[in-house]
Amino acid sequence: MRQLLLVLASMLTLSSLDTTTVTLAGTTPDLSEILLVQKLNCNNPQTQTAINECTKLSYQNSDKKLNQAYQKLVSTLEKPRKQKLIAAQLAWIKFRDTNCEFERSRYEGGSIAPTIYFGCLENTTKLRTQELQEYLKPDP
Repeated sequence: MRQLLLVLASMLTLSSLDTTTVTLAGTTPDLSEILLVQKLNCNNPQTQTAINECTKLSYQNSDKKLNQAYQKLVSTLEKPRKQKLIAAQLAWIKFRDTNCEFERSRYEGGSIAPTIYFGCLENTTKLRTQELQEYLKPDP
């Protein structure tokens, strides 16, 4: 009898809630939805997930700068040198990615692995950007 009363009380409580509340209570948001709601503070990340995401964003910013320098340089070159730069850049990308995969492999399966990988990509990309910018300087 007591269980029946509990069930009836639960049903009455649920029936008094609106549909939106019941639906929200029964759903579990996925991680991407939670990340969209929370503002990412890359000045002071508090979790490994936030550190990983901030490192990725930092790399992406460096990659944009690299692409700007590359496009600027390509536009200044004659066809034979342009082809050589394109070949060099493709080889460099392959080296960068493979090298950073190797660096990350030391931490394979660990939560820090993405930070290691994106940190490597960022550092290597910054060095390459500096090289490309040097090519843009006029000869003395």
